Amino acid sequence: MNRDKVIGALLMVLSVAVIIVYGWVVFFTEWSLLLLQITSFIAVVGVFGILAWIGYTLATTPPPKPIEEIEKELEEELKNLESKSGEEAKETGS
Repeated sequence: MNRDKVIGALLMVLSVAVIIVYGWVVFFTEWSLLLLQITSFIAVVGVFGILAWIGYTLATTPPPKPIEEIEKELEEELKNLESKSGEEAKETGS
C-alpha cells in the first residue's frame, strides 16, 4: 500500500478511537467535568492564541509604501532604462 494511504488510514483509525474514548469519558465516567474544562480551555487558548499572533504581526509589521511613492520609483526606473537604452543605441549606431 502507498505510504500516504497508510498514514491516512492510521489517522482515520486514531481519530475514530479518540472520538470513542472522548465520548465514553464525557458520558460514562466521573472525569467528564474535568475533561470538558480541559477541552474548552484548549479551544479558548487556540482561538485567542491565533488572534494574539495576528495582532502581534499587525503591530510589528511596517506599513506598506503609499502607491504614489511606488509609482514615482517606477517612473524613475523607466526613465533610467529609456535613457540607458538610448545611450546604447547611440553607441552601437556610431
